Amino acid sequence: MEIKANYQTIYTSLKDQIVKEVFRAGYLLPTEQELAQKYSVSRPTIAKVYNKLQDRGFVIKKKGLGTIVTYNNTDPATPTLGLMLPGAGESDIFSIINDQILKQSESGKFNCLWEGATASSADIRKSLIETCCDTYIQKKIDGILFSPLERVHHADRLNIQICNKISAAGIPVVLVDRDIVTFPERSGFDIVCLDNFNAGYVMGRHLADAGCEHIHFLYRPDSASSVNMRLAGIKEMAWDRDLLFDRENVLCGNPDDLDFVKQIKIVKGKTGIICANDSTAAVLMSSLDALGIKISSDVLLCGYDDMKYSQHLKHSLTTYRQPCEEIANISIELMMRRINNKKRMPITVYLTGEIVVRDSSRFVR
Repeated sequence: MEIKANYQTIYTSLKDQIVKEVFRAGYLLPTEQELAQKYSVSRPTIAKVYNKLQDRGFVIKKKGLGTIVTYNNTDPATPTLGLMLPGAGESDIFSIINDQILKQSESGKFNCLWEGATASSADIRKSLIETCCDTYIQKKIDGILFSPLERVHHADRLNIQICNKISAAGIPVVLVDRDIVTFPERSGFDIVCLDNFNAGYVMGRHLADAGCEHIHFLYRPDSASSVNMRLAGIKEMAWDRDLLFDRENVLCGNPDDLDFVKQIKIVKGKTGIICANDSTAAVLMSSLDALGIKISSDVLLCGYDDMKYSQHLKHSLTTYRQPCEEIANISIELMMRRINNKKRMPITVYLTGEIVVRDSSRFVR
């Protein structure tokens, strides 16, 4: 009986057989015509499958010879990287970063281990990360990509302990998204992150251009130290625009606490609130609504990360989109650099993103 399949099914089947060494390096795959007949699809469909396999480093197409498997899963020189990053349970940005790293691993230039650091609870992720760290050390992997913990008690101390343990085992670490110490201090690890100073400045300037004369910055307790750099960027923008920005404009608290939200000083039609992330902004939006404070009329609101739900809130949320795929790509580059020479000086790569403007940052007069 003929096997009916689509492009993605055929690609996945062949890729899995190559990875599992059903087709070993050097094996000549069937011709496009032969495989098209087997799966009852067109020849261009098989050509598309083979092209994708070649783009991902699994095969090479040689004119006059055919399609040859090049992937070698047994190469002892292929490094293995361990991922200690949040998953989709915490943030869309890390879901994209994870997916991009795993996609890059399909090239065969490195292998990936991911022990399941996905968790919606910061405390659960803390436990998973600590277990994951010990597992990677026992397996003597070649490098670890680590996004420091946040929103847990003594997070800074825990992050330092984790990195020190990995370093003591002689395993390189690349930090993703932020450092394990607070600016202006600098750890001894390579770092790939958003240019948070620029992101703060740009978002503050956007609200000032929208007519906000009073700008607040809101973050939750135990947030990542990266919020300090966003705050510094907002302060710099306020200075440039001759806007007052002092301690009263820096708000640390839980956005679902109505008593806390009531204390926010709002001059109707002239106030903007920048939240440390979209999840904080989404909760604050609900609290403001419960208090009868109207978005786009009384106050403007924005966040960071461009979470999937951001555009579907009661007031579509203006946000700052991070360059997640590029963060993943450069993290891998830095790790390979570090594996090849562990004595290199640590470097920091700052990347810029872009504002996605929606209704929540437009005054309706």
